[in-house]
Amino acid sequence: MRDMTLGRTIVSILGGLVLLTGCGVSEPQTKPSSTDPIPAYVTSVQPASNSETLTAAGTVRLRRETSLGFTTGGKVASVRYEEGDRVKRGAILAALDNSTVAADLSAARAERDRAEAEYDRIEKLYKDGWVTKSRLEQSEAAARAARARIEATEFTSRTAYIRAPSNGIILSRNIDAGQIVAAGMSALVLGEIDKGFVLRVPMTDIDAARLSTGMPAKILLSAVSDTPLDAVVSEMDGRADEQTGTFEVNFALPASDRLRSGQLGMVEVLVPRQTSATFAVPANAIFGVRTGEGLVFVVDDKNRVKQRNVRIGKLTDKNLEILSGLAEGDIIVTRGVEKLRDGDLIKPIRTKR
Repeated sequence: MRDMTLGRTIVSILGGLVLLTGCGVSEPQTKPSSTDPIPAYVTSVQPASNSETLTAAGTVRLRRETSLGFTTGGKVASVRYEEGDRVKRGAILAALDNSTVAADLSAARAERDRAEAEYDRIEKLYKDGWVTKSRLEQSEAAARAARARIEATEFTSRTAYIRAPSNGIILSRNIDAGQIVAAGMSALVLGEIDKGFVLRVPMTDIDAARLSTGMPAKILLSAVSDTPLDAVVSEMDGRADEQTGTFEVNFALPASDRLRSGQLGMVEVLVPRQTSATFAVPANAIFGVRTGEGLVFVVDDKNRVKQRNVRIGKLTDKNLEILSGLAEGDIIVTRGVEKLRDGDLIKPIRTKR
C-alpha cells in the first residue's frame, strides 16, 4: 500500500513538471512576410520587328577559281610557279616535254611537202591526159591529209604549255617536273584576281530562299578587319549540293590586300521575318526554361505578378522571340525575377526598350 502511494506521488510530480514546462516555453512564431512592394524592372510587350538577322559562317574564295590542265598527255618538263605565287595574264605556268612533238612536226612537214609536190606532178599529167581524174583526186586528198596532220601537230605543240588566262594567284599545284600526266588532268588551280573575292556560305534551302542577289550584308573577317565589311549577295547556286543538300551563296567582298583564299568569316544579313504576330522580350525575363517553353511574370493592374507559360522561338541578340502566351501591351518583369514568387506585390520600375 505504501509503495502504491509512493508511485502515485511520483507520477503527480512528473505531471506537474510537464505542465509547468508547457506553460513556461512558447512555440516559435513564423515571421510575418513583408508587405512592402518588391522593386522590379518591367517593360511593355511590343510586336517584334518585321525583319531579323540571318547569321552564317563561310570561307573566303576568289570569285573565279579555274582548274587548268594539258589538252594532251605527256611528260612534264617544267612547272614555273609555286602555290601562292602571283602571275600575270599569258604567263607560261607549266610545260610538257616537247621533243617528241617537235619530231612529229618535222615529219609532218616533210610529208606535206612530198604530198604537195606529188599533187603538182599529177595535176600536170592530168592536164596532158596521162592520168585519170580519179588519180588526181587521190593525190589531192593525200595533200590535204598531210596539211591536216601538220595543223594537229602544231596544236599539240601549242598546248604543251599552260598559260595563265588572267592575272591571278596559284591556289593549288598538282604536278611536278618529270611526272607523266593524262590529258585533262587538273595540273594547277588559278584564282583570278580581276574577278575579286567572295565569301562562300553554305545555307539550307529555307535560309537561301530568303535571300536575293543585291541584298546588303555585313561580314566579319577577323584576319582582315576588326570592323564588319560591307558586302552584297552576288551569286546563288541554282541547285543544292548532292552530298550536303545545301545551297552555296556568294557574298561579294570589297577589295583588300589582306584578303586570302581560305580565310573564315561570319555574315549577317537582314531578312524579312518568317513568322508574324510574334513578340521580342529581353532574354533575362524568361525563367524555368524547358524545350520550346518558359515562364514570365506578368504584372496586373494592382502591381501583382502572375506566372505565365510562353512558347519561345529564336534568340536574337539580347532578345528572345515569343511565339505565343503574351499579348501586345502586357507588362512583364524583365529584371529581378529570381526574387519574386507568384502573387508578389512589386514596385514597377519602367525600362526603355
